[in-house]
Amino acid sequence: MNARDRALGAFTGLAVGDALGMPTQSMSRAAIAATYGPVTGLLTAAAEQPVAPLMPAGSVTDDTEQAVLLARLLIDGRGTVEPHVFADALLIWEADMVRRGSADLLGPSTKRALSRLQNGVPADEAGRTGTTNGAAMRVTPVGIATPADDLHRLVDAVVATARVTHNTSLGIASAAAVAAAVSAGVDGASLAEALDAGERAAVVGGERGHWAPGGEIAARIGWARGWVRGMAPAAVADAVARVIGTSVASQESVVAAFALAEAMGDDPPSALRLAAGLGGDTDTVAAICGAMLGAAHGVDAFRPDVVETVLSVNRLEFGPLVDELLKLRRR
Repeated sequence: MNARDRALGAFTGLAVGDALGMPTQSMSRAAIAATYGPVTGLLTAAAEQPVAPLMPAGSVTDDTEQAVLLARLLIDGRGTVEPHVFADALLIWEADMVRRGSADLLGPSTKRALSRLQNGVPADEAGRTGTTNGAAMRVTPVGIATPADDLHRLVDAVVATARVTHNTSLGIASAAAVAAAVSAGVDGASLAEALDAGERAAVVGGERGHWAPGGEIAARIGWARGWVRGMAPAAVADAVARVIGTSVASQESVVAAFALAEAMGDDPPSALRLAAGLGGDTDTVAAICGAMLGAAHGVDAFRPDVVETVLSVNRLEFGPLVDELLKLRRR
C-alpha cells in the first residue's frame, strides 16, 4: 500500500463517514433509533431531519465540501492559503448552499469570524473565539499535503488554515491532532502510531492561538483512548455518547473520533456506522474518524459499493486532488 492509496483512503473515509452521519446529524441517540433503527448503511434523511430533510442516501455535508474547498485553495496557492481568500471562498460556498436550499451552512465559530473579518477585524483576531470543530473537520487535505516528521512545521500549516476562523488553543489543537494522524497514516504509520502522532500534535497545537478555557485536547484524547481500549462496541457507544460527548465542541466531537478509532479501528465500516448512530454532530465525528482510519488502512478499508454511491451521488473525484496534494507534500 503506497502513500497515494492511503491519501485517497483519507479523503474517501472522510466522505463515507460524512455521508453515513448526514441523516442522523443534530438528532438525539434516541431519536435516531426511533427514526431509523440501527444505522447499517447509507440512508435517505427522514422528513423530520433538522438539517438535511429528505436528502438522498449517500449525500455529504459541509465536512466534505469544505475539505474539498480547502484542498483546491491549497493547490491553487501552492501550499498556502491567504486568509481573505479563504474567507471569501467560504462565503461563496455558503451562498451556494443557500441557493441549493440547504440548511447545512457555516458553523458558529466560522460565521462569527467571517463577520468580524468583513467588519475590518484583523485575520489573527477574527477567529479568537473559535473553539468548535470546524477547523478539524476540514483539515484532512493539510495532513495529506504536509509530512508528519516535523510536528512544528505541520502545526504551522494547520494554523495557516485555521487561524481566520478557529485561532484558539482548542481549535488549533484539535485540527492539528486530526492533520497529524492523517499525515502519519499517509507516511505508512500503523493506526496506533498515527493516533499517537495526533496526540503529540495536539500538545503543540494547544500552545498556539488565543488561549481558551476547557479541557485540553491532547489530555482528553489520551484519556479517552486509554479508557475505551478493549471495550466492546456497545460499551464504546455508551462511553462516547454519554461521557465523551458528540457536540460541535472540539473537546467532545474530535475526542470522540479518536476514541472510536482507538476502540474500533480494525473495522472501519463498523466504526463509522456506530458513529452515525451516536447522536449529536454525527457527520463530523464519523467524517474525522473515517479520514484517520482511511489514512491508516487505505481506500480498500471501505466497502466498494458504499464508496461508489457516495462518489456518484455527490459527483466527487478525489484522485486528482490527492495527486496534487501529494506533489505539495514532496516539495
